[in-house]
Amino acid sequence: MSSEIFSDFDISEHEKDKLVGEVIRYILFKSEQNSGCPIKRDELTQLITGKNYRQRNLPAFVINEAKAKLSSIFGYEMRELQRSRPSVSANPVRASQSQQAISDAKSYIIMSQIPPDVYRKFVEDANSTHLSGFTFVVLGIIHLAGGRVAEENLWHHLKRMGLQENQENHPNFGNTKQALEALVQQRYLQKEKVKGPEGNTVYYELAERALDTSTNDKIKEYISQIVQKDGNPMEAD
Repeated sequence: MSSEIFSDFDISEHEKDKLVGEVIRYILFKSEQNSGCPIKRDELTQLITGKNYRQRNLPAFVINEAKAKLSSIFGYEMRELQRSRPSVSANPVRASQSQQAISDAKSYIIMSQIPPDVYRKFVEDANSTHLSGFTFVVLGIIHLAGGRVAEENLWHHLKRMGLQENQENHPNFGNTKQALEALVQQRYLQKEKVKGPEGNTVYYELAERALDTSTNDKIKEYISQIVQKDGNPMEAD
């Protein structure tokens, strides 16, 4: 890195490396601690500026450096999530506020760059595969429903698979409601409460992580395998 860049920020290469290292440690720790939930850009910015650095462009510079090292050293792609907006709500004010909040937020996830077959053989935790299966089942149901489904209808299909809405001690998932909520926190799903003539209805939609090209392609592949084997599960009611 050229000395001119450091002079622009008035920091030494040692200080820069220290900041990049702290950001990388924070990302790796938070991703593991929070089961892959996205990390807000504001958190990383505060980590940098909290060291009494006030240069406007320094956070972007450090984050980009961390992104490069996560890829070259740790084999992770640090991807910025493009926050998707919920469908138009029956309440225009609520929808406007929700969309504004989403547009103001930026976040990141890390994804392994190891080839899938190698990852499954040497990295993937066999004790967590049931969670991956649950994720793809839920995303598949919502995908087949057109990307958006009422909570009641979602649980209708999950019950056909033996998952009960109020089940707190499932042998694999524990509290099933919390397992579903985890997908919202991880930004595979987003949910919105819509006020209608018959009361409030909660809707689940595919969020940006599910709409990401790599994940979306896997969902389509998963669905095609099921359809070829058993027909369209959404038509079996």
